Amino acid sequence: MPLIKFGATPPATAPDIDHPRPERLLQGRPRRETWNLASPAVAGAQMDAGLWRCEPGHWRIALDADCSELFTVLAGRCRVHDEAGGFEEVGPGEALILPPGFRGSFEVLETLTKSYAILSAASTPAA
Repeated sequence: MPLIKFGATPPATAPDIDHPRPERLLQGRPRRETWNLASPAVAGAQMDAGLWRCEPGHWRIALDADCSELFTVLAGRCRVHDEAGGFEEVGPGEALILPPGFRGSFEVLETLTKSYAILSAASTPAA
């Protein structure tokens, strides 16, 4: 498999565009843009990696028990809230790991661009 390199600027290709599902929304209706740039199989699991950009907003998130994510903020700021009421605020140059089965909410404070790597069981699509 070849090396895959990508930078902090989204590619010129059109992104996949979506919004959080209405039943998960807590604030706003942010537009989310995803450039999934790699999807290699890794030791019986699936990894998806790329860039993601999102407008300010806040919504509930729930990862599957066999799914985790590592992301690094390239621009903007966000907070990831856990169910116990705590949160981590993440800004440019900082990374955060969402562990398998994580439940909480994702709050974009300033338009956010992040690189991500999501690892999940091969039979389960990425979150």
